[in-house]
Amino acid sequence: MLAALLYGQEDLRLEEVAIPTPAAGEVVIKVGTATTCGTDLKVWRRGGHARMLKPPTLFGHEVVGEIVATGVGVTGWNIGDRVVANNSAPCMSCFFCQRREYSLCPNLLFNNGTFAEYLKIPAPIVQHNLLAVPPDLPNALAAMTEPLACVLHGISCSNVQAGDRVVVIGDGAIGLMFVAVLAHQCGSQVFLFGGNDSRLQIGEQLGASRTFNYHQLSDVPAQVGDLTQGWGADVVIEATGIPAVWEIAIACGRPGGTINLFGGCPRDTTITVSTEQLHYNALTLKGVFHNTPAHVRQALELLASRVIPFEQLITDYRPLKDLEQALEEMKNRKAIKVAIEPGRP
Repeated sequence: MLAALLYGQEDLRLEEVAIPTPAAGEVVIKVGTATTCGTDLKVWRRGGHARMLKPPTLFGHEVVGEIVATGVGVTGWNIGDRVVANNSAPCMSCFFCQRREYSLCPNLLFNNGTFAEYLKIPAPIVQHNLLAVPPDLPNALAAMTEPLACVLHGISCSNVQAGDRVVVIGDGAIGLMFVAVLAHQCGSQVFLFGGNDSRLQIGEQLGASRTFNYHQLSDVPAQVGDLTQGWGADVVIEATGIPAVWEIAIACGRPGGTINLFGGCPRDTTITVSTEQLHYNALTLKGVFHNTPAHVRQALELLASRVIPFEQLITDYRPLKDLEQALEEMKNRKAIKVAIEPGRP
């Protein structure tokens, strides 16, 4: 089968590899759609990821497909079932899992390789994070279950209250998903700061009250102050993964506010925080990573409800051979998410 392998920094190769066969408890799916993600872009540009993968490795992590083979002991699933497979599963038995802090599980199993014709799903994911796709939900939307689950997890950790004024910094797919859920599900007044006017327009369509191109601002925290009678935002979501923007996000919070440092920064980077501001303003700084099985299920349900037009995040549909071109378009901010369909000619 044809599959994409990451060998290093912007070194992606399409190669012929063996079609996987399932061991006990595993299934193999024929990939219908694998959506690209901001994390894929960062991993491709940086040549790796601190937690999810180390090259050389199969690449990609958002997927919908059809089961074509099952291993010994698999129950509840049949050949032909259309499924979404999360890219991870916790062990369910460690210190953190016993406290339902599943994203902190030290045994968190990650599965990569969605940019391929076939994908093997490990037994823990089959057991905990493999879900049936509703018949009327398109593949490209269902494939967004994993990033949306991360967003839902992020919001659950952010102390959001109805009517809160929330600043989202970053107009990538994750930032736009935050805008949509905060506006539609949480009753928030959302201010979106991003660097691309067309994406900011999509942010408005997804529910942002106001949008701002930060390339045209000299002082983002001052602009937030103007929007909030000088206090700052109740909640700030940082969705760029740039250390300097983490510091800007902290400066945008009101006394007693919560700053969700959601965007993953490059390894070994640091930020500077004012101890006076942190202490006397009683700020809550939250580092939030990944998702949980409950949020995976909630994400698929939300996508299936069609109450939010998440299809606006799909820029294009491409065959597998165009994957690197799709990443280049994301790098140049010409695409938000691209639906890669291995069966497309």
